[in-house]
Amino acid sequence: MPDIKQAKILIMATDGFEESELTVPQGKLADAGATVEIAAPKSRMKSGKIYGWDKTDWGKTVSVDKDLEDVNPADYDALVLPGGQINPDKLRTEPKALEIIRAFYSSGKTLAAICHAPWLLIEAGVIKGKQCTSYHSIKTDVINAGGQWRDETVVTDQGLITSRNPGDLDAFVSKIIEEVREGSHAGRRAAAE
Repeated sequence: MPDIKQAKILIMATDGFEESELTVPQGKLADAGATVEIAAPKSRMKSGKIYGWDKTDWGKTVSVDKDLEDVNPADYDALVLPGGQINPDKLRTEPKALEIIRAFYSSGKTLAAICHAPWLLIEAGVIKGKQCTSYHSIKTDVINAGGQWRDETVVTDQGLITSRNPGDLDAFVSKIIEEVREGSHAGRRAAAE
C-alpha cells in the first residue's frame, strides 16, 4: 500500500472554485504528508493564480503550480476536483481537463469530485453506472448521465469519490487518503464495465 507521505496529488481548478473545497483538501492532504499541486488552464498561468468563490462573493486567490497542458497524469496518485458553480462549468469546456480526468479514471487512480465537480465527470464520460453523489441541484444531471445518485456524505465506487458540499469535506478528504493508500482500482473498474 502506498503511504500518503509519498503520494503526489493534483488539484485541478480555475476561477470560481468554491474556496473551501480547494483549500481544505489542499491543506489537509499536505498536512498528512502528501505533495499537492494545483493545475489550471493556460489562460490563468499569466497571473499565476486562480480566484476562489466564498459562498456569495469572490474569495481568496490560490497560486497555480502547473498549466493543464503540462500535466502528466502518470506523475500523480490522485486527482481532486473542487466544485463551486463557476469552476467546473468553465473546466468542462477545456479538452485538456477532460483528457486528464479520463486518464486518471482509466488508470484506476483515485479520482475525487465534490459539489458541482461531478459535472466534469459527466462531461468526461466516466460517471455512467457509478455510485455517486453531488450537490443536490445537479442530481438530475448526474442521474441523466447514468450515475447512481445517493444522498450521502461521501460515496466511493472503485476509487471514484464524490461528496455533496463543503459540509462533507472532512469525510471527503479522509476518503481520499484511504483510497490513495489502497492504490490502483484499474482492475476493479475494468471488471465492472
